[in-house]
Amino acid sequence: MNIDVVVLAAGQGSRMKSDLPKVLHPIAGKSMLAHVLDCARSVEANNLHVVVGHGSEVVKTCFNTATDIQWALQTEQKGTGHAVKMALDNLAPSGVTLILYGDVPLIQSNTLQQLIKLVSPSQMSLLTVNMQDPTGYGRIVRDANEKVTSIVEHKDASDAELVIEEVNTGIMAVPTENLHKWLPQLSSDNAQGEYYLTDVIAMAVESGLVVETLQPEFAEETYGVNNRAQQAGLERWYQARLVNELMTQGVTVLDPARLDIRLGNSTTGVSVGRDVVIDANVILDGDVVLSDGVHIEANCIIKNSSIAAGSKVKAFSHLEDANVAQKCDIGPYARLRPGAVLENGAKVGNFCEVKKSVIGAGSKVNHLTYIGDATIGKDVNIGAGTITCNYDGVNKFKTKIEDGVFIGSNSSLVAPVVIGENATVGAGSTITKDVGANKLAVGRGKQVSLNWQRPSK
Repeated sequence: MNIDVVVLAAGQGSRMKSDLPKVLHPIAGKSMLAHVLDCARSVEANNLHVVVGHGSEVVKTCFNTATDIQWALQTEQKGTGHAVKMALDNLAPSGVTLILYGDVPLIQSNTLQQLIKLVSPSQMSLLTVNMQDPTGYGRIVRDANEKVTSIVEHKDASDAELVIEEVNTGIMAVPTENLHKWLPQLSSDNAQGEYYLTDVIAMAVESGLVVETLQPEFAEETYGVNNRAQQAGLERWYQARLVNELMTQGVTVLDPARLDIRLGNSTTGVSVGRDVVIDANVILDGDVVLSDGVHIEANCIIKNSSIAAGSKVKAFSHLEDANVAQKCDIGPYARLRPGAVLENGAKVGNFCEVKKSVIGAGSKVNHLTYIGDATIGKDVNIGAGTITCNYDGVNKFKTKIEDGVFIGSNSSLVAPVVIGENATVGAGSTITKDVGANKLAVGRGKQVSLNWQRPSK
């Protein structure tokens, strides 16, 4: 069976008060439209059609690497029926068309699969929910036998219809050949002067098709975003689901309301081992691996990084594109930038920054230090205030520190430079030349004491 998915993403979203097209606003660090498209792909759709309008070029640019999207342009906002019609020429003449919305981001795959299964040549399917306050939603009208007969929009509803609590979500699956018949027949003779997609329900009934309804496991799957408050509400609901999934896998989350998981462009999301502990106000962003026994203290950001078993990240540390081996100790207030690699048992302490460097097994970078474009061997001690001077304003240069080296505090290592095995660099040195193995290097001005009268007021 051929499955076409049409995603309506043409709205301006004026209530968001933003220059960014509404469907690009994020939930869990991932645009609403990306959520919808990923879910659509999970039902093994043959074709994805996205109808764009406001900010169309911006939207298309954000998905320029997606080769499976066919774009349709709605130049005038004339309603949902008109929007679907913009994609009609590209829909296969047979099969099923699933209609989704770019600002309804959290629809679940199993819900869509069930909706598609309900479709046959004599039946279409419609996703509905019951609301205690259905204000603004189209009402599901049924006959005496509880069969769906039509959908009435709120502004067109009678007093009797306004008390109906079952409402239309807009999400439906339809035999595609019927859409080709019905959409050209839509009329704009209504309170809004628009072409309502919901009018196809009455057309289906008139054509003898059964309109079967389905309700999702969670009503939040069908919630749309029209303003910042609704966006924040869905964010919190979705975060609770993501965090609960981690806890189901055995993670100790000390405050589930204060852990944020941001998917961004992640491919695998968050992967966890056994006995992982995560404290409050932690952000896990992108592809993150936390292996057995990893402990993340409060207020840390871990982005696209892997942390191996038994390692600890202390409070207020920030890791991005870093690879941490077993039993490492990081922070507090440490920053591992892209390309940072810590081997087994390495330590990076408070107010230290590591960029594109390898810290060898058992080595320590404890205090107030910058390590950039460097390779540090095993069991090296880097004293407080040490920096690798890796940039001359144009080019980056490498520093190599071999096994067993001791670097005294407040030293500057001017790359390119090699510090040989078991060498020592005296505190306060500026090293501009290679240091041989087992040597002591001291590069500082000679201390003098002078007779001197301190100025007084």
